[in-house]
Amino acid sequence: MSTFPTKEKALGMYKKMYTIRKYEESIYYLFLEGIMPGSIHQSTGEEASAVGMLYDLGKDDWMATTHRPAGHDIAKGVSVKSMMCEMFGKAEGCCKGKGGAMHTGDISVGAMTANAIVGGDLPIAAGAALAFKMQKKPNVVVCFLGDGATNEGSFHESLNMAAAWKLPMVWFIENNCYGVSTEIHRVTNTPDLASRGAAYGVPYTVVDGTNPTDVYEAMLVAMEHARSGKGPYLVEAKVYRYQGHYCGDPAVYRPKEYMEHALENDGIEKLAKRLLVLGASQEELDAVKKAADDEMNEAVRFADESEYPDPATVLDDMYVSDNERCVAR
Repeated sequence: MSTFPTKEKALGMYKKMYTIRKYEESIYYLFLEGIMPGSIHQSTGEEASAVGMLYDLGKDDWMATTHRPAGHDIAKGVSVKSMMCEMFGKAEGCCKGKGGAMHTGDISVGAMTANAIVGGDLPIAAGAALAFKMQKKPNVVVCFLGDGATNEGSFHESLNMAAAWKLPMVWFIENNCYGVSTEIHRVTNTPDLASRGAAYGVPYTVVDGTNPTDVYEAMLVAMEHARSGKGPYLVEAKVYRYQGHYCGDPAVYRPKEYMEHALENDGIEKLAKRLLVLGASQEELDAVKKAADDEMNEAVRFADESEYPDPATVLDDMYVSDNERCVAR
C-alpha cells in the first residue's frame, strides 16, 4: 500500500470523490424523475482516477475531458452550483445553459469545455499544449480518454504529433473495459492500452485507478516529465464504471462478475479505510459526507429556482463575430 498522502491531503481527496459521487447520484435521480432535460453519461465508480489525477493540478494547467465530464470538472474545480444549473439549462450554468451534460467546463479554472465525440478532445488538447509551448508558458494540458478512444485515429495522430513536437501533455486513459457494449479486449491485442505509447516513443505507466494515491503518485511523475520539456506522458488507470453507457442502459452485455469486482474495489471505500489508518475519525468522514450532501441539496435548490436564459442570447458565444465570413453576420 502506498505511504502517501498525508491525512490532510487524503481528506481533501475524499471530499472531492464523495462530492463527485453525490453529484452523479443527484443528476441520475433528477433525470429519472423527468426534472432534468436531456440525457446523461455518467462515470460513477471512477472518482478515484479523476481526483488522483487532477487534485494538485494548477489553475493555469488545462484539462480536456470526454462525454463523461462531471467527475473531471468537479475535480478540476468547476463550481457544483454552476454545473447543476447547466444540467437544468439555466442561465447561471457554467456554459450559460447551452451545453448540457456532455459539454460542461469552465476555462477560468482550466477546464476546457467537454467534447462529446469519442477522442474529439485529443487534437484540441494538443493544440492547447502547442499554444503553451509557443508562448513559452510552463503549463501542462491533461487530456482524458476512455479505452474505446485508443482505437480512434485522433488518438494516434495527436499522440504522434505531441511526441514529435514534445508538447507538454499528460494523456490519461480511464480503462473501464467497455466502449458502449464492446469489451475492449475483443478489439485490441494489448493487455495494457498505454503500451501503445511505445510506438511513438512516449513513456507510460499503468496504475490501479480505484486507488487515488496510486494515481496521484503517477501524476507527479507524469507532470514532472511533461513540464520539463520532455514531451507527453501516458497514464492508464484500470477502473470500473458502475452504470452502462448512458442513464437507462441496463448493461446486460457485462458479466455479473464485473460489478462484483467493482463494488469490492470502490475507490471511496478504499480511501475511507486508508484515512482511518492515517488517524482520521469516523466522525470526520461523516462530517465530510454531510457537507457534500448539504452542498448538493443547495445546488439543486439553486438550479431549480434560477432563471432560464433570455432567448435573445441564443447566438451569444456561439460564433466569432469579427470574422467577415461568420454565419451570424
